[in-house]
Amino acid sequence: MALPHAVRLIEVGPRDGLQNEARPIDVAAKVQLVDELTACGFSYIEAGSFVSPKWVPQMAGSGEVFARITRRAGVTYGALTPNLQGFEAALAAGVSEVAVFAAASEAFSRRNINCSISDSLARFAPVMGAAQAAGIPVRGYVSCVLGCPYEGAIAPAQVAAVAGELHAMGCREVSLGDTIGTGTPGATRTLFDTVAAVVPRAQLAGHFHDTYGQALANVYAALLEGISVFDSSVAGLGGCPYAKGASGNVATEDVLYLLHGMGIHTGIDLDAVIAVGQRISQQLGRANGSRVARARGCGDSVLPQG
Repeated sequence: MALPHAVRLIEVGPRDGLQNEARPIDVAAKVQLVDELTACGFSYIEAGSFVSPKWVPQMAGSGEVFARITRRAGVTYGALTPNLQGFEAALAAGVSEVAVFAAASEAFSRRNINCSISDSLARFAPVMGAAQAAGIPVRGYVSCVLGCPYEGAIAPAQVAAVAGELHAMGCREVSLGDTIGTGTPGATRTLFDTVAAVVPRAQLAGHFHDTYGQALANVYAALLEGISVFDSSVAGLGGCPYAKGASGNVATEDVLYLLHGMGIHTGIDLDAVIAVGQRISQQLGRANGSRVARARGCGDSVLPQG
């Protein structure tokens, strides 16, 4: 299968990235991060999450973030909304698109949201109905697609079943997440080939964590399967609060370097992303998780990128 000529990156740093960072970050800093990412050329930024701050403290103030960001035409500003209450708050905040999430692992689902996979899908029905009525697109996430911290390996057919349910419910795109980062390229190719039997490849996305250093290899494997949408996080921010030891999302800078090096168009300024990643890393008091940023002196001396 030919590699795609262009790839759309979903920047998840302001949501999936920040939600697992230890140092609190205020609304003004979140707004600055989203605005800087907008200037980098992203067409989709996941800017917040309408969940209880009791469970995810870093996502407190998401409504205010959406009220204060400077929106650019053609850019989708999305948010995670796990229930109808969250959706209604997101709608009031003017969110462009919402996302719901389910797990491919029964054990992970029960430990994460205290219900079975089937029950979690049933909970989304009111959200899907309300979104359809409001004309708001919905994106679906499936976690633990290449491994679970409690169950170990997950059968691709199980992932396909959950992804198929989300697609049938009306999710315009389904992102398959290697939450604990244990996946390898061969397993990634098998996974996407299996899921593509029930969800068209054009409506699938890859979401990889780099716990075992396999994220970029898995991105490439997914490209070989015709996947052209990937989630990534500036400076490799984040992880998973429910998966002990899971490192951050694959760094946006590293994915851009890979894609640009293969002549794949993204429309995103790599040098600008490096600068944003270094600034937010310093603000959070953490090491920059991007290998490309570190190799380039964290943006101090930047080589030209094709």
